[in-house]
Amino acid sequence: MSSKSRSDPAKKRATRSTSNVFAMFTQNQIAEFKEAFQFIDSNKDGIIDKNDLKATFDSLGRMYPDEQLQQMLSEAPGPLNFTMFLSIFGERIAGTDGEDTIQTAFKTFDAEGTGMVHESVLKKALMTWGEKLTDDEVETCFREAPMDRQGNIDITAFVKTICGSAEEE
Repeated sequence: MSSKSRSDPAKKRATRSTSNVFAMFTQNQIAEFKEAFQFIDSNKDGIIDKNDLKATFDSLGRMYPDEQLQQMLSEAPGPLNFTMFLSIFGERIAGTDGEDTIQTAFKTFDAEGTGMVHESVLKKALMTWGEKLTDDEVETCFREAPMDRQGNIDITAFVKTICGSAEEE
C-alpha cells in the first residue's frame, strides 16, 4: 500500500455529494440535465468553470464580465460537477427556500421577539412584497397555521408545517 495520503492536492477532484438529488427527477429529466451540463462543460473535464460559462454565453451572443461569471459559480458550495449542477437545479425547481431561510424571513415580523407574528401583519407582508400572494392563497396558507386565539401564529411551528418537517416529528 502506498504511503501517499488520499488527500494529495495534485489529485484533488470534485467529490460527489451523497444525496437523493437523483430521486427528485425522472430519468428523462436527468438525461436532459446531463445533455445541458455536457453542452456547458466545453472543455469536457466534468466540472463547469468560469471558462466553460464564458464559452457558453459567448456562443449564445451574451457577454458577461468575469466577476459576474464567478458570482454565478459561487452559488455552488464546491466544484460544479454534474451532481452539484443537478442539486442546484433541484433547489430552484423545488421553488422553496430552506427551513432556516423561511424561519429567518418570518422572524423579521416578530417585533416583540416572542416567536409569534400576528396573522394581519404576515398577511399584509405576503400580499405586498416579493411574489405577492392573493387573498385566497393567504387564506389557504393560514388554514394550517398554528394560531392562538388572538390571531398570533407560532413562527417555528408554521415553518415546520410549510416545510413538511412537522409530520416527521
